[in-house]
Amino acid sequence: MLPNKLEVKPIETTFSLKEHIYETLRDGITSMNIYADDAQLKLDERQLSEQLGISRTPIREALARLEQEGLVTVIPRRGVFIVRKSRKEILEMITVWAALESMAARLITQNASDEGIASLRKLFTSFENGQVQAHIDEYSDRNIEFHQSILELSGCALLKQTADRLFIHMKGIRARTISEQDRAKRSIIDHLHIIEALEARDTELAERLVREHTLNLAAHIEAHVDYLD
Repeated sequence: MLPNKLEVKPIETTFSLKEHIYETLRDGITSMNIYADDAQLKLDERQLSEQLGISRTPIREALARLEQEGLVTVIPRRGVFIVRKSRKEILEMITVWAALESMAARLITQNASDEGIASLRKLFTSFENGQVQAHIDEYSDRNIEFHQSILELSGCALLKQTADRLFIHMKGIRARTISEQDRAKRSIIDHLHIIEALEARDTELAERLVREHTLNLAAHIEAHVDYLD
């Protein structure tokens, strides 16, 4: 389950301290459920300094970098806030993600090993017999892992890197919407059909199913999500 506030651990001083701080804050932010109603979006430099066990100067440098990437915004006289994307921005990212992930599915059918494809099925062995909703937080994590694994199995590093840059903004909305409108139950059915197409090396079907599955998220947001406005 994604937390609704930033959780970080103290950082040991190393020669790559700046990069480590940046990665720690980025990973903490992208591991949050930023679309939760009670999400704590304001970041306190002093509190971060105490949590990480370092001075505030490198934290400011890391926050400046995160602002350039669109993960945080600095509002004069108010502070630093984690950015929630607008409905339009989310829908555009989902559209691009659908194109990237469907191409990844095509590449999997052509290049991935049988063992690699089989690893996707193992992600869902504990959710048989209607157990998805009863373990929704665990399933949410597996759902995210499934989509990241599709990109990994494509074997195309640039495709995965491009998708990862989008996914850091989409992870929160995926985590929140998976429990809405019976999406989890429908999601696991979609996933199993996708895996079957990949196992059969049916390139056109796998590509289409992955694209439709991702675009279903966009359709759900357009029809039911009002907390992005």
